[in-house]
Amino acid sequence: MTETEEIIRIAAKGDGITESGRHSPFAAPGDLLHIDGTLEHGPHHVDPACRHFGPCGGCQLQHVDDAMLAAFVTDRVVNAAQSQGRGLVADHVLPAHLSPSYSRRRATLHAVNGGGSPLIGFHENGSHRIVGISECPVLAPELFDAVNKLRRLLAQRKGKYAVDIELTLAEQGVACGLKGLSFEGLADAEALLDFARESGFARLTVDEGYGPEVRWEPAPVTVSLGGVSVPLPPGAFLQATADGEEALTSCAREWLDGTKFVADLFSGLGTFAFALAGPAKVLAAEASRDAFLASKAAAASSGRPVHALHRDLFRNPLQLDELNRFGAVVLDPPRAGAREQVKLIADSTVERVVYISCNPSSWARDGALLAEGGYRLTHLRPVGQFRWSTHVELASLFVKG
Repeated sequence: MTETEEIIRIAAKGDGITESGRHSPFAAPGDLLHIDGTLEHGPHHVDPACRHFGPCGGCQLQHVDDAMLAAFVTDRVVNAAQSQGRGLVADHVLPAHLSPSYSRRRATLHAVNGGGSPLIGFHENGSHRIVGISECPVLAPELFDAVNKLRRLLAQRKGKYAVDIELTLAEQGVACGLKGLSFEGLADAEALLDFARESGFARLTVDEGYGPEVRWEPAPVTVSLGGVSVPLPPGAFLQATADGEEALTSCAREWLDGTKFVADLFSGLGTFAFALAGPAKVLAAEASRDAFLASKAAAASSGRPVHALHRDLFRNPLQLDELNRFGAVVLDPPRAGAREQVKLIADSTVERVVYISCNPSSWARDGALLAEGGYRLTHLRPVGQFRWSTHVELASLFVKG
């Protein structure tokens, strides 16, 4: 074995890897890995932005510079495409978009009683233990401010507890959801209301095992999608950052310019539907009843040409006669992909397919089906919304013929 080897790339889980296949945690391309396992830092190795980096599982790549972070995001997407054969070689691979620090507008954290004082943060790498955070260069400042307020609330609790905390930055402020914590009796209820009011939360929900129950919401909570204020149900999916959302929706707008009828499948609250509606008429199909009702209400109040459809596309995908009515399809499925729906799209006459994905592997498998059906991958845009994380997203355009 060579005594010293250079780190040439970052593996999928964040380790640096040499040409011979040796792995080293927290190594950046250009670092030198010595025979004893020690690292000599190279030009792309930087000081982490957070004191909790390493133990905290929220980030894996704070030790690499932006050039290597962008390269990692791009490689994850391109390699996934190439793994499916020649049919998924993109005509154009666009520069990766990286969300900046302090931009995450939604996050799920965890809290436990840390021996008399609350620990609020993310899970430790490879463990269920909680790393209590005293700073976070990922979260939007409003979310981290909410963490400090919740720490004061939990400091008043006695005994053991394990709480999941969902934070989302809405138009009205921070919407907070607590799961695993009980507030019993009138005194607890009044104290919780006082806390929510004094904290300036837009909404506070509590899930005691029966689903989220709204305890405080002085005004309906909304999020702006495509310039439309859309009701935000508790727990609804939202792109992690506003700039990441814009990177994805701008691709869809550019690639589908001139298309008159678009089907937005797995549409959620209408992220892409409202971005495209206006020049185009959009069918927005979504299985979640809360999300469907939210997009339907927003379409009615805004006058945008969006028709919301409540439909489980896994059990009941759009059929050929339905798909063939549209010039384009946008789909943004869950991590597992959308195999059955994609098989039908591949056999359809739809001219353009914009496929948004948070999982390059399932996207590539679905993309291979589109390629078999006569679609060509013309554009590919890697997106790193989860800054310093190994979680990668993408936007892609498939064109028939």
